[in-house]
Amino acid sequence: MRTGMLWFDNSPRSLKDKVDNASAYYQEKYGQVPTLCFVNPTTLAGNEDRSNGIEVREARTVRPDHFWIGVDQKDSANGNGNQL
Repeated sequence: MRTGMLWFDNSPRSLKDKVDNASAYYQEKYGQVPTLCFVNPTTLAGNEDRSNGIEVREARTVRPDHFWIGVDQKDSANGNGNQL
């Protein structure tokens, strides 16, 4: 993913709910379904690595409670970045 949207959520909700909320906003704003979300390793610790078809990966460069969400390069190159 070269570009994406940075989302902040420090609420007590689950990781899945946070990724789902970021995804819904991303879809509304950009008209495209995200496929990849990077989170801080402490955010992912022990949680699922997928949320409603969005792959969740660790990235030390993403600060805690932040979510860098967008379309994976391989998905956009193959035309799999789903348009709404």
